[in-house]
Amino acid sequence: MARNVKDLLAEANASVPKLSPEEAAKRMRAGDVLVVDVRDPTEVQQSGKLKVAVNVSRGMLEFRADPESQYHNPAFQKDKTILLHCASGGRSALAGKTLQDMGYTAVFNIGGFKDLAEAGIDTEPA
Repeated sequence: MARNVKDLLAEANASVPKLSPEEAAKRMRAGDVLVVDVRDPTEVQQSGKLKVAVNVSRGMLEFRADPESQYHNPAFQKDKTILLHCASGGRSALAGKTLQDMGYTAVFNIGGFKDLAEAGIDTEPA
């Protein structure tokens, strides 16, 4: 049976733990995490980004995360904790599920950019 986006999101949200902005900030301060902003570059240009985040659009995630890909970003290490965010939390949930499927184990959805910025996490222009 074909699945729709509601089904995919439900599966992702059930699999990828969600952290509050406060818990995300605590983990960022502790260090040794990779913060990934999966929004499209045009969104990042309009609103800025978290200072600690690497922008990897949702459409390029698998290529950046796969060590066998010519587009691999060495910041992606399977033993590293990965904190994902987007504009509201949907794409980051889906991205987290994808990374889990690729063998990443410590993956968390930290929600949306606006909530993170309002919680006091440092931002910067794109």
